[in-house]
Amino acid sequence: MIINADLHVHSCFSMATSKDMVINNIAPKAREKGLQLVGTGDGFHPKWLDIIGESTEYKGDGIYSNDDIDFIITTEVEGKNKIHHLIMIPTIEIARELSDKLVSKNKYSDGRPRSPMNGAEILEMVREYDCMIGPAHAFTPWTGMYKSFDSIYDCYEKKVDFVELGLSADTDMADTVKELADFPFLTNSDAHSPWPHRLGREFNQIEMEDVSYSSLKKAFKNKTIKANYGLLPNLGKYHMTACTKCFKLIDPEVAKDRKMKCSCGGKIKKGVDFRISEIADYDKPKHPSHRPPYVHLMPLAEIISMAYDKGVTTKTVQGKWQKLTDEYGPEIEVLLNTSLEDIAKIDEKIPQAISAFRNGTIHVSPGGGGKYGEISFKDKLPEREVESKPKVTLDDF
Repeated sequence: MIINADLHVHSCFSMATSKDMVINNIAPKAREKGLQLVGTGDGFHPKWLDIIGESTEYKGDGIYSNDDIDFIITTEVEGKNKIHHLIMIPTIEIARELSDKLVSKNKYSDGRPRSPMNGAEILEMVREYDCMIGPAHAFTPWTGMYKSFDSIYDCYEKKVDFVELGLSADTDMADTVKELADFPFLTNSDAHSPWPHRLGREFNQIEMEDVSYSSLKKAFKNKTIKANYGLLPNLGKYHMTACTKCFKLIDPEVAKDRKMKCSCGGKIKKGVDFRISEIADYDKPKHPSHRPPYVHLMPLAEIISMAYDKGVTTKTVQGKWQKLTDEYGPEIEVLLNTSLEDIAKIDEKIPQAISAFRNGTIHVSPGGGGKYGEISFKDKLPEREVESKPKVTLDDF
């Protein structure tokens, strides 16, 4: 069976996360999106584990269900060097026991807790409990594994179960790194709210024997991920090297010369694009035979927002989104398979935007420094100026 899975979200207990991120809200929104399996997130937070237990029915083999949506216990942990690790856990009981052993402080104050252990130590401990582990958003400049290490084995010492790419990278970028050829890639939303433009904005299509923890583990081992779906990487807010204060794009060499300080006084963050180029073994991606296609998608609500030039959470945008999903089924079905003619029956503006995304004619102004990229399906966006070193010509001598 093929299931759509978003395996990295957060609960209402994580910092900067919506109070609406509870199971009874996540489940119906996941169904409207077209997901079947969702990670609970924040699986080391005692109160969140209580809510999961109260809000779901345990079906066995690691699966907790609500409103026909299945959940597995997951958590993101910040380890030594501020590196974030994504962990998948067999049961609530194991999550409670590991929480006591791994987390030194703040497990009640933040759903994304901190541990004093390094990646190798965390891997050894969670493997004792049959957990799965891999780097969360592996390339991002603040907390990704590759911001501190040039090799995944320098961090974990052993082979992990998966590598999560993050919103600012895709398969073409990651497969320029030779050592990653043997790892399955995950694309997850890292959602902080249940809005349809957040939950499931990136997801995985996975072939599984059934919906269970052991089947998911086998799918990672046998690399039966059939497709990764995610944003265009240059829409990610850390794709390019840029200032975190004024968001000016800055040539990485200029940034290093300035010791990562912008002329405005802000801090410059190295972009995912440049970081991957530093560790890449190939100029062009070399995809292993098991690597599935990476399909660039954008949340339907953001496409409608773009078509109407209105905020994504406005009544206009949400109303159009609801009409389309009520008529043609889950959002994923609308985005991938519903004909433009059928979509036009609901609204005449939206098909042009969806068509531009399907055929790759979207115009993108890249993100960086913590600011998402911008898109247009009509006019080409003005190119963002990149501050670079002045070119030396003969006239300079």
